[in-house]
Amino acid sequence: MARDSYDDSYTRPVRRLLLAVLVLLLVSLVLIWRIDNPRMERMRAAIVDRYVPNMEWAMAPITGIARMAEDFQSYTRLFEQNQELRRELQQMRAWREAALQLEQENARLLDLNRVQLDPELTFVTGIVLADSGSPFRRSVLLNVGARDGILDGWATMDGLGVVGRISGVGDSTSRVMLLTDAASRIPVTIMPSGQQALLMGDNSANPVLDFVEDPEDIAAGDRIVTSGDGGLFPPGLLVGQVVFTSDRRLRGRLSADLQRLNFLRVMRSHPGTTLDDPADLIGPPWPPVGMVVDQSGALVPDPSARAEAPDPDESE
Repeated sequence: MARDSYDDSYTRPVRRLLLAVLVLLLVSLVLIWRIDNPRMERMRAAIVDRYVPNMEWAMAPITGIARMAEDFQSYTRLFEQNQELRRELQQMRAWREAALQLEQENARLLDLNRVQLDPELTFVTGIVLADSGSPFRRSVLLNVGARDGILDGWATMDGLGVVGRISGVGDSTSRVMLLTDAASRIPVTIMPSGQQALLMGDNSANPVLDFVEDPEDIAAGDRIVTSGDGGLFPPGLLVGQVVFTSDRRLRGRLSADLQRLNFLRVMRSHPGTTLDDPADLIGPPWPPVGMVVDQSGALVPDPSARAEAPDPDESE
């Protein structure tokens, strides 16, 4: 019991002394770091050069924890950005689906109303009978042929975009070579840059765009329409959009749905009538039969025609 009291009376002053020395040292360090003097600045630099490099082992855990906290914050930001991009992608898919539905509905309404955007173009609608393609050929059969006036080389559409061209005509059937066929080559125009190109099939879903003059001026999503060069296809028919694939080649995504071909329209071109003289316009007779124009310029029934008409009572 006496030994414990002796140890306590001995260590207590030592602890107090050490605490006082530590406080004095810390206060001195604060004062040294607070003094704005060139000499003190050199002293601080010397202390840092002398002791800080040797304390890296003690700072390693703190540095590691700080880096982990920064990495966690960066991962959190990346996760938030990823979620935001996913939401935007979902919205873009919804808008794309809505745009496709509106485009299909517009094409159906134009077809029902028999609207002709080009007065020289008419079409014959045929039903797809079968897929006569093979691993090396992409084509379908239609139930219209020579008896319907179909000619070899005419363009075919599904209501949205170009599907291919007539390649072989029978009496009641005809074969359509699809744009994806390896033998298909059609001249096209890329809008809005207006560059000319050649759309070449390679038995894949997206034909290749080749012979482009300035590929730098072409962006993904640009519209592809027929150019009409060579008289193969009428100009201005929608083909699809430009896409960049993994092989770093320009390709075309067709607007036509080649997986669901039920009806096809065979586009035929009739030359329009040239009117060089207004007298060439043939209008209805004026005034109409049984009507005359009075002094005021209004149409009134012709009294002479009424007088010449037989009386029903007299005929009896």
